[in-house]
Amino acid sequence: MSVTEKISTLVDSKDEKFKELANKVWEFAETRFEEFRSADLLSNALENEGFTLERDFAGLETGFVASFGEGKPVVGILGEYDALSGLSQKSGSKSYDPIIPQGNGHGCGHNLLGVGSLAAAIAVKDYMETNNLPGTVKYFGCPAEESGYGKAFMAREGVFDSLDVAFSWHPYTMNAVPHTSSNAVIHATFTFYGRSAHAAQEPHLGRSALDAVELMNIGVNYMREHMIDDARIHYAVTNSGGLAPNVVQKEAEVTYLIRAPKPEQVQNLYKRVENIARGAALMTETEMEHQIEGSCHNLIPNSTLERVMHQQMDELGFPELNDQDIEFAKAMYQTFTDEGRESAKSLFDKEYASQLDERPIADVILPYSEKLSFMNGSTDVGNVSWKVPTAQCYTSTWALATPFHTWQVVAQGKQNYAHQGMLLAGKTMACTAIRVLEDEDLLSQAQEEFKNRLDGDQYESLIPQDLMPPRRNVSEAVGVE
Repeated sequence: MSVTEKISTLVDSKDEKFKELANKVWEFAETRFEEFRSADLLSNALENEGFTLERDFAGLETGFVASFGEGKPVVGILGEYDALSGLSQKSGSKSYDPIIPQGNGHGCGHNLLGVGSLAAAIAVKDYMETNNLPGTVKYFGCPAEESGYGKAFMAREGVFDSLDVAFSWHPYTMNAVPHTSSNAVIHATFTFYGRSAHAAQEPHLGRSALDAVELMNIGVNYMREHMIDDARIHYAVTNSGGLAPNVVQKEAEVTYLIRAPKPEQVQNLYKRVENIARGAALMTETEMEHQIEGSCHNLIPNSTLERVMHQQMDELGFPELNDQDIEFAKAMYQTFTDEGRESAKSLFDKEYASQLDERPIADVILPYSEKLSFMNGSTDVGNVSWKVPTAQCYTSTWALATPFHTWQVVAQGKQNYAHQGMLLAGKTMACTAIRVLEDEDLLSQAQEEFKNRLDGDQYESLIPQDLMPPRRNVSEAVGVE
């Protein structure tokens, strides 16, 4: 049997267990830094499979590392399990129907991501045992990918330094191994403090913190013309100072995501935004405080590993789907805009695209391209890729045209085709990991490419050294009311 056949057999022998785990994480729907039940569920599952556990590290209560084996090479597999707020949705519903209004939901598919990676780690462990293969496999339980930057905290503390390679994946609408970079990001909050007054009787005595927020936003918007095209800046007013218009707001707050292709570019852009905030405070005679909440580095691709990963996915192929899968995917597809559907079709040749209205699930493996693409968004996998050669894949877990962070993602999170895509990702990562464990030359080539791409650049955390992830209040942790 080939490696792909052996890994497929190993994963399929435990597929019901993996599906059940993914469904439970979907039901927990815990947001960043609060994934206590999800982390316990996955770490216990790995411990029951013979992994050694290290919990609560790098300041992350909901982070863990599960290890099996000893010695070199050391292969890391990255898992995530955080949900998003405001995206509660009933599973299998064909229209918006929240379980809890404004509740949490897995709108980015991390219930699948964490368990697909877990399946990969367990399959690698089982293969190593069966074939007496030396080396170490580590599953990293990475909390708070969604605006929490768990891997950035982990990278700052050297958690990934022992690895030789790392693998990850993400739920998506297509099956592919991307050769891509991404934007680095700094997430920062700006708080302004003014002086309250009656807005009609004594407005001259007031100094409006909300005015400062608005002037800051205007200044940043004027700056957009004078930054590089790939940079992105987004903001949200998180505290407008109250609901009474006849009171001068004494406190207001705005949070920013500042993105650029390289760490030094995003740092420079952040300094410009910081100066605009200072200017807004000067104009309004208010005080300003700012705090970096987190950050991501850009992705460093590794074509050596990506080519092998694509080859494994191509050999595995996309699993067969049933009529129920197609029917539900079609119902989801019809909830999207015409523009969204046409955009999805444009990614395929005309003959394949013509079938998508009736079968809107991508069951083909897209060709691998060594032409570097660029993702305007950000991911904390980028921080890992600055530490160690890293490769990722995408698999079809959602109907074509499904936008990230929507109720439609949550509705599809427990579907059979979502599970099948998850297991394909697990098999693909496991097969690639085995190739690395068995082929010293492949590992050497991946590491040589990694060094060449960094070209002497060293990883420097964009997170302040004194910034730590949030932790539970002691009374909460022990259940004191």
